[in-house]
Amino acid sequence: MAKAMILAAGQGTRVRPLTKDIPKPMIPILGKPVLEYIIEHLARYGVREIMINVAFMHRKIEEYFGDGHRWGVEIGYSYEGAYEHGDIIPAPMGSAGGMRRIQDNSGFFDETTLVLCGDAIIDLDIGAALHEHQSKGALVSVVALDVPLAEVKNYGIVVSDEDGKVLSFQEKPSPEEAKSTQASTGIYIFEPAALDLIPPGQTYDIGSQLFPALVKKGLPFFSQKRFFNWIDIGRVTDYWTVLQRVLRGEIAQMDMPGTQVRPGVWVGLNTNVDWDHVHIEGPVYIGSSVKIEAGTTIIGPTWIGHGCHIRQGATVVRSVIFEYTRVGTAMTMAEMVVSSRYCVDRTGHTIYVGDDRTTLRWGDSRA
Repeated sequence: MAKAMILAAGQGTRVRPLTKDIPKPMIPILGKPVLEYIIEHLARYGVREIMINVAFMHRKIEEYFGDGHRWGVEIGYSYEGAYEHGDIIPAPMGSAGGMRRIQDNSGFFDETTLVLCGDAIIDLDIGAALHEHQSKGALVSVVALDVPLAEVKNYGIVVSDEDGKVLSFQEKPSPEEAKSTQASTGIYIFEPAALDLIPPGQTYDIGSQLFPALVKKGLPFFSQKRFFNWIDIGRVTDYWTVLQRVLRGEIAQMDMPGTQVRPGVWVGLNTNVDWDHVHIEGPVYIGSSVKIEAGTTIIGPTWIGHGCHIRQGATVVRSVIFEYTRVGTAMTMAEMVVSSRYCVDRTGHTIYVGDDRTTLRWGDSRA
């Protein structure tokens, strides 16, 4: 079975403020980091050796996953940074540059390697993808997924011939300009020789630099068209949408934690809910040590993280409430992602605690 490389060194600027306090791969879905789902999926297919490149807030990833033994895998980390004035400053080297740095250091990539972005949950049949890669004699493969024509502007589009050999790429083309509807999923399969094509000691990107070089040289570079769930959190607005789908039970192998106490309502341990005087419509998860006072209304799909306090008369509608957040008396949170420090509506508009506009009711259409 192949080795794996997970790309986790990015800053996650497009999903701020979710990445204000945590790196992007640690964004939680059903209380678990996105990266944990990826590692579990790799382990399910017998992938045992995993390298992760890290930079921003790297310790939060390293301290959570450690050496990987809890998942039956071995995890190594490659920190990308530089010394400046006595401090180590994160300095990502690009998706390909980071891999070349690992290769120059240890020769880790000595067999077929699956390369994954650390910010998307997948249920790809890894065995089938590796088989197709090897049967075609590919040096590199990119896994693509068909997307609606109207959405091509959000993705890198792969253009390939009828055998799957990649001819070119289009970076976020308009629907009128798109030559294909095959979106790159950020899932790649590399043979060791592909690493030799990456210049050492430089910042170098897989999609925008390595792939065009492969096409130009006419090397065996193939696209695979596959059908699978690809849950990408590319933007903060995607996070709200993903949580709604997951809470509705639309994604396989992503089960609600806690105990189901009534249809569509799950609770963790040590919760304090005035069940006789609240109105709750599932699917709703209520985390451990949550307190929900009388007169509240909670409409799902909603996730309430551990340690939250929902005060009397508050209303929470189709929202995600991060741990240790208090929703004040008679407040309304509608289609929001909320923490103790900020609130983001489903369009991505953010209000921080302390802003003048926090005097508005959370969930107000003006917010």
